[in-house]
Amino acid sequence: MKLLFVTATNTDIGKTYASLQLIEEFAKEKIRIGVCKPIETGVEDYPIDATKLLNKTKEYNSEFLALQPKDITAYTFSLPASPFCADTKGEIEIDKIKQKITELSKLCDLLIVEGAGGLMVPITKDYMMIDLAKELNATVLLITPSHLGCINDTMLSIEMLKNREIDFDWCVNLFKNKDKFRETTQPFYDKAFENWWILQKDLSLFVKKIII
Repeated sequence: MKLLFVTATNTDIGKTYASLQLIEEFAKEKIRIGVCKPIETGVEDYPIDATKLLNKTKEYNSEFLALQPKDITAYTFSLPASPFCADTKGEIEIDKIKQKITELSKLCDLLIVEGAGGLMVPITKDYMMIDLAKELNATVLLITPSHLGCINDTMLSIEMLKNREIDFDWCVNLFKNKDKFRETTQPFYDKAFENWWILQKDLSLFVKKIII
């Protein structure tokens, strides 16, 4: 199976926004795209992110037309917290998450798996989001923010991915404090990295690289 694991430096950075853009870009390249939101917390009436992702996928892949939002998730919880904290009854089983991903992978050529929070968000006491990405042998796309202070979060996440020897790429979601980004953050990225990129500008190039 070919998997793209979308993660971020923290929550509310733009994973779902990025995943929706990825679905459209892969569809442009005639890739039969699929999506999975293994865990969604903060769910009241229905899983908002899973619903958005599924509706977008249905526009391009008929294999997903019969599915409901609950079909692309393994677990949903009402508490808006890390999966471990939201799972107050201790229900999460990692094998169930992996099985859901395997099932959905059969419906597409490439499955986008959107994580919850950042890389070190606990799914269980001893199992983090980064562990799931590693065990899936997925290519990881790290979404980083543009607000002041983001360099530290970006560098820590990149260090974790390198330490785990995970194949990854990363980009900036130019959103919060974007008017100041060029002055407060970009000079360091330009100096430290040759190939960093901006989600709103360069996503199509990333997609072409993935499908080669």
